[in-house]
Amino acid sequence: MNGLQLSKEYYDAYGGEMLAAFPELARKIAVGIAGSGSECLGYDDELSRDHDFEPGFCIFAFIDEEGDGTDRTLSRREAFRLERAYAKLPKEFRGFQRAAMSPVGGNRRGVVEIADFLQKTTGTTNGSMTRISWLKTPENGLLEAVNGAIWKDEGDLFVPIRRKLAYLPEDVRRKKLAGALLMMAQAGQYNYARLVKRGETGAAQLACVTFAENAIHAAHLLAKRYLPYYKWAFRSLRELDRTANAPAGQYPPEEELSAPAGFYAELANDLEGLLTSPNGGETAESKYFVIEDIAARFIDRLIDEGLTGANCGDLEKHAYSVNDRVDDAELRNMHILSGV
Repeated sequence: MNGLQLSKEYYDAYGGEMLAAFPELARKIAVGIAGSGSECLGYDDELSRDHDFEPGFCIFAFIDEEGDGTDRTLSRREAFRLERAYAKLPKEFRGFQRAAMSPVGGNRRGVVEIADFLQKTTGTTNGSMTRISWLKTPENGLLEAVNGAIWKDEGDLFVPIRRKLAYLPEDVRRKKLAGALLMMAQAGQYNYARLVKRGETGAAQLACVTFAENAIHAAHLLAKRYLPYYKWAFRSLRELDRTANAPAGQYPPEEELSAPAGFYAELANDLEGLLTSPNGGETAESKYFVIEDIAARFIDRLIDEGLTGANCGDLEKHAYSVNDRVDDAELRNMHILSGV
């Protein structure tokens, strides 16, 4: 059983009955889990249980700290009543202990103020993003805003916001993709071999790291999936053949989805090889050919998806071609690395 399932079972066992005691608040709250933590991505395992792992759920709401609340906001008194009721729920479930509630807030479960949650994850209190904020907000933050699951939202408080944040606008995706491709070209196709020839094996490995980081980002952009925090990037990459077919904003997918040819899993294997092998002799030459092969596979995908008009094996030229296809003139004319 993973953390998302554990939370849902805990809610089914206790949460519904608890909230039934507050019928007047039903349209002022949304219930589920989302945010930081591997369980919100479906990535948790036994090792995840050494910290921040517990049965529990979130009661998302907008809270009117100064007033009496409205038909869409809780008053501080109403929020306190919910917090008190949540704190009284069983402290153990299926062998797992609930974390103690903090008296000063900042809890990952229990009553969660939506505006605060969105401010921490997206930099906006209501999900309204400008072109620049879309471009500059870390994708792992955006992912935290839309991951997990919402099981109850009678008043449409939170689900419409999450739907709005489900994925990047197309022009922003292309701008970010152009930057990632350019970094891949510079680090991989140009600088890696030159650094090896100079005998700078440490710098050559940094070039591999830069190439791999940007290839992983570019892959997520092609799949239209947010890039998670770095420690989950490879796992997410390996699953993109499956999750790329899921509806935008569905993290994790609610059902098993068929995988296409395996572009992303093969990419993960090749990138792992680049990062875990030395940079001398025949190994370095072999790594350079792997880099060129990865670049060629990306170019094929760009052409197949109509994202580039270039016709060559130089990934840099394709990066600029992708940038040229950004419709918004202001965004297009920004530095190509603005989204990196």
